[in-house]
Formats: sequence, C-alpha cells, structure tokens
Amino acid sequence: MLRPEISASYQELSEDVERVSENPTDEREGEMEVDEDASSVILPAVFLVYQTISDFREKLKHPVMSVSYKEVSLYDAPGKTGIAFYPGKARLLSCKHHYYDHIPPLINPGQPGDIECTTQRINYTDPFTNQTMKYALVVQGPRDVKKKELVFLQFHLNGTDQDFSAIDYLLFSSFQEFINSPEKAEFMKDCESSYSSWKFSGGFRTWVKMSLVKTKEEDGSETVEFKQETSVVNYIDQRTKPRSDQLFFVVFEWKDPFIQTVQDIITANPWNMIALLCGIFLALFKAADFAKLSVKWMIKIRKRHLKRSRPVMNHIS
Repeated sequence: MLRPEISASYQELSEDVERVSENPTDEREGEMEVDEDASSVILPAVFLVYQTISDFREKLKHPVMSVSYKEVSLYDAPGKTGIAFYPGKARLLSCKHHYYDHIPPLINPGQPGDIECTTQRINYTDPFTNQTMKYALVVQGPRDVKKKELVFLQFHLNGTDQDFSAIDYLLFSSFQEFINSPEKAEFMKDCESSYSSWKFSGGFRTWVKMSLVKTKEEDGSETVEFKQETSVVNYIDQRTKPRSDQLFFVVFEWKDPFIQTVQDIITANPWNMIALLCGIFLALFKAADFAKLSVKWMIKIRKRHLKRSRPVMNHIS
C-alpha cells in the first residue's frame, strides 16, 4: 500500500502527464504567448508615443507665462515716470514731492501754492479722431521708492454746470523721453494710444499706488503698462465759497519696489521632444524584450519540469 505522500505525488505527476498527453502543442502555444505578451506591451506604448506628440503640439500653441520680479531702489523704467493730466477748465494750484508718506496739511485750500514739480504743457490732436485738439499737463512722477516718494497735486475748478466733475490722466513710462523728444505732440499721441487712462473726482482725496509691468514679446520687443490701486477719501470742504468752486486732490506713489516682468515660455522644444521619444522607444524596446525573455524562461522551466517528471512516472508505472 502506498503512503499518502507517494500517493499525492503520483496524483500530481499523473495530472501533469495527462496535460502533456492532452495538449501536445503546449510548447508551440508557449511560443505564441511570447508574441501575444509582446504585442500587449507594444500597443499601449504606441498610444503613449502618439499622446506625447499631441501634447507637444499643444504646448507649442499655448506657451507658459513666466513672471519674475526685480527689486529696484529707483524707478528708471527707462526714465522717470510721467503723468499726463487732462484738466479741461481746471487749474493746477500746487504740486509737491513728499517723502515717507508724510503730507503736511494745506494752509489755504483752494488758493495758489508752490509748484515744485517739473511740468510741461502740450497741445496735440486726438489720436483716434485726428480732429479734436487736446490739452495736456505733463508732470514728472515719483521715482525714489526707498524713501516712499510721492507727488501731491491740487487742482481748482471755478464754476461748472456738471453734477459730476473729474480729471482724466494717464501714466507713461519715461518722462525723460518726453522731454528729449523733438516731436512731443506725436509722443503724447503714441502714449495715449498705448496706455490706459483713468479719472479722479472732485471733492475727494484720491490716493493712487502704482505698479509697473513689463511684457517681453516673441520678437524681442518690450512693452510697459501700469497697474494701480486707488483709495478715495471724502474731503470735507469748510470754505464759505459756493459749492461750484470745486477742488481736486490726488497723490501718486509706487506700491512697492518690484518691477514685474512677464514673458511667454514655450516648454516644448525639438530637443526635448527627441529626448522624450528616445526614452519612450527605449522603454518600449526593453519592455518587449523583457516580456519575451520572461516567457521563454517560463517555457524552459516547464520543459525541464516535464523531462524530470517522465522518468518518475515510468518508474511508478
């Protein structure tokens, strides 16, 4: 009588022999599995290559925006900032540069005071209509950000038939270029076409904090624009004159010492693409080769097992 261990071994061996006798083409099927496993690895990798090329083309169409900040002590971008006012019938009463956010109180509001700013008046035709004549008062803006330099201006408008009075202004990057320009009218027309304009109202104290943004274009050129934060405080007019005699107060100051530079960066380039595809094809080759070697190794082990099991089966028989 056979022991249980020998009986169990006999049963396992007999099952292996039966599988060999019933499936004489196991070896060929194993070889077919090599091709099937390789194809199962190749197909997803081919899709990965296609997806990578599609992503590369999308990155070329949609470059990434890069933003950097440069700290400066003086705003020379590329010269002292200019402020162009369009006061209409309003008159400039005073203009002063102050430091460290300290503005002493006005002794005689509404009366002419000191004009310590560098100013220049210019007339030019409207760049959008070429018919309307425009009058601009150009003032040199603040420059020293470490000392918190600011410019405080007071305007006066004697009599108006409007319920709402405001003065238009625009900021441009170089007051020095304006001074040195032989065609100041054309210079201001270009500024009005390139920069945004804002307003500040009568009867309020308007505080404007500016920031500068440079944008580098693909052709290497550079454009400059201003961003601003405005806070408004009501001015309590204690004068006995009629309310039609309106005052305008406005302060200009740099928000911070950083110049923001914006540049479009294309994250995909031909060299990156070639390197990425080489990596993908190398991984594809290694994966397919590994699959073939694994299946061949399994077939070899199976053949060796069957060879060893046949003499034991004959002996038992």
